[in-house]
Amino acid sequence: NKCDISKCNSNGERKSRLCRRNLLRALMAHKYSVLLPTYNEKENLPLIVTLLVKEFENLKVDYEIIIIDDSSPDGTLEAAKELQRIFGEKRIILRPRPGKLGLGTAYFFGIQHATGDFVIIMDADLSHHPTFLPDFIRKQKEKDYDVVTGTRYVQGGGVSGWNLRRKLTSRVANFIARTLLQPVASDLTGSYRLYKKAVLRRIMDDVESKGYTFQMEMIIRAQHLKFTIAEVPITFVDRFYGESKLGPMEIVEYLKCVLRLFVTT
Repeated sequence: NKCDISKCNSNGERKSRLCRRNLLRALMAHKYSVLLPTYNEKENLPLIVTLLVKEFENLKVDYEIIIIDDSSPDGTLEAAKELQRIFGEKRIILRPRPGKLGLGTAYFFGIQHATGDFVIIMDADLSHHPTFLPDFIRKQKEKDYDVVTGTRYVQGGGVSGWNLRRKLTSRVANFIARTLLQPVASDLTGSYRLYKKAVLRRIMDDVESKGYTFQMEMIIRAQHLKFTIAEVPITFVDRFYGESKLGPMEIVEYLKCVLRLFVTT
């Protein structure tokens, strides 16, 4: 039942209690599954998981955090096991893999274990801050969007901790893709998103990319399949610990993917 907060406030305590119960039921109607692929994120993982738990608990929604570790040699899996001990097996799901198998395949693997009806994908290195989660959830509810993606390139968004070279690389990459592919999203290389799980599964059926171009292909395929897409501004913060895994080979892969999508979509 819909709840009119203004009526609840004016018609006494009994209706107010009923109103609060209805609002709580509405919030608990959905479950959110976070997919966190990791490789050498021992220092970052406890921070991002703790912050995610705090946001979800404040929102009073059902959730799970699925950690997909690719046999990190730095002890990331051991850190994940300790987090599972602290927060419980219901909230922290461990799905390790036998080797470094790629970012895209981690999401394909992770969604098989997701029990939520919404899936959130984000980086585990704290470049995607959990404080933006309420914005994603709120935006999705506005018009029942299929996909909500974070963007650095609208008012309210931005980056922190990048040097000029990296800023130019990101801008040029997005410019090339926007020119050739004409996307509705302003930030194609971003990887902080919320999907309806059924929508994510359908998009994945068409996706070929397995590495860092996975995110770009996902949003282009979503547009091609006529799914509704909304954006929320985010601030991307450079990782706190460890080194970026983006190198020359990933840039070459990106350019190849742009050309392939230009031809096939």
